[in-house]
Amino acid sequence: MALFGKPRYSAIKVKKVQIPTGRWMKCTNCREIIDAKAFEIAFKTCPKCKFHFKMSAVERVDLLLDEDTFEEMDREMLPKDPLGFVDSRKYTVRQKQAKEKSQMNEAILTGMGAIAGHRVGFGAMDFNYIGGSMGSVVGEKVTRLVERSLDERCVLVIVTASGGARMMESTYSLMQMAKTAGALAKFHQAGLMYIAILTNPTTGGVTASFASLGDIVIAEPGALIGFAGPRVIEQTIRQELPQGFQRSEFLLDHGMIDIIVPRKELPTKIQELVTFFSE
Repeated sequence: MALFGKPRYSAIKVKKVQIPTGRWMKCTNCREIIDAKAFEIAFKTCPKCKFHFKMSAVERVDLLLDEDTFEEMDREMLPKDPLGFVDSRKYTVRQKQAKEKSQMNEAILTGMGAIAGHRVGFGAMDFNYIGGSMGSVVGEKVTRLVERSLDERCVLVIVTASGGARMMESTYSLMQMAKTAGALAKFHQAGLMYIAILTNPTTGGVTASFASLGDIVIAEPGALIGFAGPRVIEQTIRQELPQGFQRSEFLLDHGMIDIIVPRKELPTKIQELVTFFSE
């Protein structure tokens, strides 16, 4: 009967492989597993599909400005709640949560710095603060940055990332479109250079104001750039829209932007432009 007994196998020892925490991540665009370190080295760009992920305002400063040259302006300028706005949460609660999430006091970081040794005015929006929306403080900070750059007669560089005007501030927010455009009109009349860098996404009132008023308008690859959403536009004009009509590649083909620059090439391109227009 021993012939029909269960065979006895010696225990096989399996060596467990320890995978470092945070070593791998999944690209939300191509769904491939990628090396997190390679992702960071590529400036938050997927090494497989080249999709450009969002960057914080502070990361934009590190990417584009000369090291240790940034001097922040209006850091203590904080948003108010003029309407006492409440939807699912109070606006004041949203502000507090956005500050904790983004480590920012508002949706834009502004100040003076240097690129390739040349003095510049610099602003970078942060989508982590209420979707990079433009309220009264964002508009005021942009306007002051433009005026400071005008006073110093230097190149102005602004990186945009925004869902548009901030609905919690209603008309106060919409007024910022005219305010920023008016400041830039004076800047242009002085013959100074404004370089706008549009990143994913740049939409709504920001697109309809200072984001589109650059003397040179640069976009990152695949960036969503537009005013209203596709469904709203289709319902308004009652026409079917082309595939990808709000992506930077389509806008370049139709003359809405000047150039598309991959993120890893962006520092060199901005250095070249700033140097050319500062001398």
